[in-house]
Amino acid sequence: GEEFDAHEVRVCIQDGRTVTDSRRPRRYTRQQYLRSQSEMAELFKDIPEALANSVAIAQRCNFKLELGRYFLPAFPVPEGMTIDELMRQCAKEGLDMRMRENPSIESQRAQYEARLELEEGVIVKMGFSGYFLIVSDFIDWARKNGVPVGPGRGSGAGSLVAWCLGITALDPILYDLLFERFLNPERVSLPDFDVDFCIEGRDRVIEYVTAKYGQEKVAQIITHGTMAAKAVVRDVGRVMDHPYGYVDKIAKLIPLELDMTLDRALESEPLLKERYDKEEDVQSLIDTALKLEGLARSAGKHAAGVVIAPTPLTDFTPLYCEQGSHHQVTQFDMLDVETVGLVKFDFLGLRNLTIIDRALHIINAARAQKGEAPVVIEQIPLDDPATYSLIQAARTTALFQLESRGMKDLVSKLKPDTFEDIVALVALFRPGPLQSGMVDDFINRKHKRVANKYPHASLEPILKPTYGVILYQEQAMQIAQVLSGYSLGKADLLRRAMGKKKPEEMAAQREGFVGGAVERGVNAKLAEEIFELIEKFAGYGFNRSHSVAYALIAYQTAWLKANYPAAFMAAVLSSDMDKTDKVVTMIAECRDMKLAILPPDINRCQYHFTPIEDNTILYGLGAIKGLGQSAIEIVLSARANDGPFSDLFDLCRRVDGRKLNKRAFEALIKAGALDNLGAHRATLMASLPSAMSAADQHARDAAAGQVDLFGNAVASATAPAYVEVPEWSEEQRLEGEKETLGLYLTGHPIARYAEELKRLTQNTISDLRP
Repeated sequence: GEEFDAHEVRVCIQDGRTVTDSRRPRRYTRQQYLRSQSEMAELFKDIPEALANSVAIAQRCNFKLELGRYFLPAFPVPEGMTIDELMRQCAKEGLDMRMRENPSIESQRAQYEARLELEEGVIVKMGFSGYFLIVSDFIDWARKNGVPVGPGRGSGAGSLVAWCLGITALDPILYDLLFERFLNPERVSLPDFDVDFCIEGRDRVIEYVTAKYGQEKVAQIITHGTMAAKAVVRDVGRVMDHPYGYVDKIAKLIPLELDMTLDRALESEPLLKERYDKEEDVQSLIDTALKLEGLARSAGKHAAGVVIAPTPLTDFTPLYCEQGSHHQVTQFDMLDVETVGLVKFDFLGLRNLTIIDRALHIINAARAQKGEAPVVIEQIPLDDPATYSLIQAARTTALFQLESRGMKDLVSKLKPDTFEDIVALVALFRPGPLQSGMVDDFINRKHKRVANKYPHASLEPILKPTYGVILYQEQAMQIAQVLSGYSLGKADLLRRAMGKKKPEEMAAQREGFVGGAVERGVNAKLAEEIFELIEKFAGYGFNRSHSVAYALIAYQTAWLKANYPAAFMAAVLSSDMDKTDKVVTMIAECRDMKLAILPPDINRCQYHFTPIEDNTILYGLGAIKGLGQSAIEIVLSARANDGPFSDLFDLCRRVDGRKLNKRAFEALIKAGALDNLGAHRATLMASLPSAMSAADQHARDAAAGQVDLFGNAVASATAPAYVEVPEWSEEQRLEGEKETLGLYLTGHPIARYAEELKRLTQNTISDLRP
């Protein structure tokens, strides 16, 4: 033809013409390429064989890239069965198991079986049976091997097949979730399950997948760091050998906004434009930066994406290996691996699952000692009064999705008293709803300050849970189904079209929506108004499947905090021990909850924070700065083998001085972890050199066999004693705690002025609001 498209194609050689990498669709005419060829001939006129060789190479290229096909890895199938039959069988067995677990839904079996059959038909027709079984398999392995898995995430929670296969933990019929929001039978697209794993166990699941399918078939996906506006100016300035301060001033003139470009910066920042126009060096720097802006600068790994191929990955994509790592990643990025037909699986790490799991271990260990049944998080009641009291009081620090200052303000206004309200919170706390007035409307309707309004009587069942407000994308789809007779697949296309806001597409959708509504007896003007209402809210609508899934995790953390506060907060503190600021914040929350945090103690504490009573938590040794995990494990091992340490000399003698150095001992002393070894901190610090020296001598004697020769009598006769010195001042003691713990634990420098300050003010800095 006279022109053709190049869109997301790396190199396409056709009729001697080369189309280079292009992300955006472009149209090229034959005249443009002829002009390009003549320019090339002029450039290489001194070496005409270069052009001839290029043509020869092009003629030898016979690679055919097939797009639009998907290549799933082969999932093992029993002899005599097809992959589709296996998927149907597993789903049927899964539904039976779910029915046994939830006897209350047995009476609705016919509805569940009909939905299951419908979904299976779509999955089989699209060729995705293997995809569902692969995801089900590695999630099943994770659960059986102690890796906590989230209840679901994204639109995948709307699939009944996924629920039956154990991929999700949400009953989509109970929560009114739509399969078509995940897989649309009227629009073929890859399914995409985003799976949350405990952050500490995620890599184990990836290792399982790698071992099952073969290392040559599994890789993570590359990401490219690009040269953004500020970064490219700094890089070019460095290469041009401009002084750092000079370049820094130019870079700081570029506005700090999302997706900022140099062109936009020159338009929006007058001072930058002025310097560009007047200063030759600035103009040269910016012009060079403009040529490089947007190019790839660095390579990394996608946070979650993993591809599994049916044959070695080199059949589909070039590979890349980070320096110093044996893990391979694809050289194609996320969009390109899907374009060439590889299927992406998302393995996400969620810290809150780690917290829930650790809290349950603590709780169930204590319950086992009392002979009580373990707590099963999936079986907790969703109407617990203590949980809703906690949330309504906005005591939501450390709760998943509910702990930010803005969310606390929203919680205080909404005062949720049902699980549906928590689902709504997740959907409402986003810029669109907050800025549109939707949030205030929702709150006023919930508290009956304003009456619920429904655009049409037939829409009341759809909008009643959200007080007449169109909050979820699924509601927009259901409105189109009920009012205009759309199939849910077609309704999903409507939802997508509204998101894109293309005028010609929207005009076609409006005509179909209004025409369908009129055929079903709805006034044309009213149908127009409802279409405009849906269009308005489509920009703010949220995926209900995702909202329900994350609301469930939010509720689970709230239930643990309300019913087992010490165990929950110990788990929270343990999850962020390496982040001192978080530890400080959570200890302050513990104090607000009337939970006592006992100082670290070398003879009582574990690596993690540990509750010892319903309202008391022992400090975690792992939260002491200056101590590594291996050093703490040596101490805990010595204590477990030979009992508590009697004094500093006993401690130094029983641990390996090569692995627990002087700096580590000093950190233990300053943190107060050795306070119970018979001396105050100043004496312990003064005695440390002699204690370490005696331990070193003891180790040498033991290596030479001296202990066996002389026995305990000689050892006790030469035992060192503490060096007595004055105790540290309160200020010095607290500074040591601040240095090693990140906070003042046994007091506060300002405490001595408390009475005097009360006469000046009744507030603290923490009481101030922005």
